[in-house]
Amino acid sequence: MPSAPQSPRLCVALLQLNCGIDPEKNLRNAIQRIGVAARRGAKLICLPELFRSRYFCQKEDYANFDLAETIPGPTTKVLGRVARTHKITLVASLFEKRTGGLYHNTAVVLGPNGKIIGTYRKMHIPDDPGFSEKFYFAPGDTGFKPIDTPVGKLGVLVCWDQWYPEAARLMALRGAEILIYPTAIGWARGEKKSVCEAQRNAWQTIQRSHAIANGVFVLSINRTGWEDDLNFWGTSFVSDPFGGVTASASVANPDNVITDLDLADVSTTRQHWPFLRDRRIDAYGGLDQRFLTS
Repeated sequence: MPSAPQSPRLCVALLQLNCGIDPEKNLRNAIQRIGVAARRGAKLICLPELFRSRYFCQKEDYANFDLAETIPGPTTKVLGRVARTHKITLVASLFEKRTGGLYHNTAVVLGPNGKIIGTYRKMHIPDDPGFSEKFYFAPGDTGFKPIDTPVGKLGVLVCWDQWYPEAARLMALRGAEILIYPTAIGWARGEKKSVCEAQRNAWQTIQRSHAIANGVFVLSINRTGWEDDLNFWGTSFVSDPFGGVTASASVANPDNVITDLDLADVSTTRQHWPFLRDRRIDAYGGLDQRFLTS
């Protein structure tokens, strides 16, 4: 069984990648970057959303289903060996083929023994211009349950989930100390610079707010670079439980963001800002409704 870390300090690495058209080359690049981060002391290493390929959801194309694979499957087998070699906990986002006609956007957590500790299937599925994910993915059915690992309880979510405070809250209420958001988000070609900056600021602000409201760390891992009509804005970052950005990547370049988390800050922050204590759980009826008219 996974156990809590012996030390409250945890070295984490967010691998911001530029993803090309060759899945095997992307995988080799990720493995090389994992090795670099592990040699620098990282015990928890996180990859961006759907890192094995370019972000194929910009278009509805049945040929893209060929990119999917089972879990366990070829990539989890390879990454399991990598996790075992470096004695790390690894979070990897994959295009899961459950069966013909049923696919998910799934994050896998592999432990230092190389085995799958847990999985999370993306619950919120967007359907916007350039992000036609409903064509490819069924909504997840794993719920919002933290994954207990040797480095702590991880609330693993995926990209569009990051806009929903309900998801973050349920992960925190069930014991998550770190929220992890593998992400693929960027600007559409031709958007005004002011709009682009406003979007990126909102993206970071909402995730920092999850850290503050729940007293947890947040790790957000994005890709970077142009892919067809999207310019992925990078800026992978770490937020502490007070919402402070303690480490961040560049906008335009691949990067390894490596930093230490003091997990004792979770308890300390919650003692000073006891939001969980003061929640009015008797007055929140209606949160299970899509919209209320009264």
